[in-house]
Amino acid sequence: MKKMKPNGLALSAFAVVILLVLSGCGENAQAGGDKSGEEAVPVFAVNTTTAVQGQISDYLMLSGDIVAGSTVDVFSDAAGKITALRVAVGDRVWKDTPIAVVDPSRPGMKYVPGVAKSPIAGTIVSLPAQVGMTITQATPIARVSGGGALEIKLFVAERFISKMALGLPAVITLDAYPGESFRGSISEISPVVDPASRTMEVRVNVENPGSKLKAGMFTKVRIITEQKDNIVKIPSTAMVQRFGENYVFTVEPDPSDPAFKIVRRKVVTPGILIDGVLEVQQGLNAEDEIVVRGQSLLEDGVRVNVVEHTAPLSATN
Repeated sequence: MKKMKPNGLALSAFAVVILLVLSGCGENAQAGGDKSGEEAVPVFAVNTTTAVQGQISDYLMLSGDIVAGSTVDVFSDAAGKITALRVAVGDRVWKDTPIAVVDPSRPGMKYVPGVAKSPIAGTIVSLPAQVGMTITQATPIARVSGGGALEIKLFVAERFISKMALGLPAVITLDAYPGESFRGSISEISPVVDPASRTMEVRVNVENPGSKLKAGMFTKVRIITEQKDNIVKIPSTAMVQRFGENYVFTVEPDPSDPAFKIVRRKVVTPGILIDGVLEVQQGLNAEDEIVVRGQSLLEDGVRVNVVEHTAPLSATN
């Protein structure tokens, strides 16, 4: 019997059948593969901290010099030449202590020398007079600091005048005592504004424990213009602003698997912002864990991995 050779058409049909069978096997293999391999859930790395209930303060930062609370100049009752000085700068004097001897004599006229006396008790802080100097009754011989409470002389710009009030607390720092602060309050407000500088003079009395502060020292003064207590505050970097809304992301356990954590998007009402600390008026509770870094890609309900939890803000600002 004679064998038939397959022609080209038969071979082509056979090849198509083989391809279809192989294609079907591939689909079945994909469908019947590892069914346990579910789609990976994205997890975002974040840094967090804790919202704090406490105090926040708005303030005005100024600088000024410490001056004596009561300073008096010493004058002579008569014009003449100073023939002797009885004190030096830094000396402690009492009321009626002799300061200088003044000779009112003139050529051809001899008078009894007079003595200029201190009008108050205190310390000699300045001594512009010198022996041999001729003075008048209007020439100051010495300046006496009463030694009472010290004050700080400040000049407030006109735009901040409305924030000033007697009794406002102040925190004073000096380069001479780094890391240390002193307390004070506004004791005097000038009734006029200097038309040249457009500033108003304000005096702040300052507590001086240990007599560390001296007249003439330069200070930095933080005047507390507004203070709120028992408010919720967070770092300002925690708040996100999108599409006219202000919100933060809080971290809590995933209800479907407590081994993981998710974030919740909470709309908040911000209050005052001071030095990177933000008051939250509504929408957040104290002790809530909030995201402070890595929130730009977050959405409500996504899983997160807390890489670092930073220390919360201080309760007192």
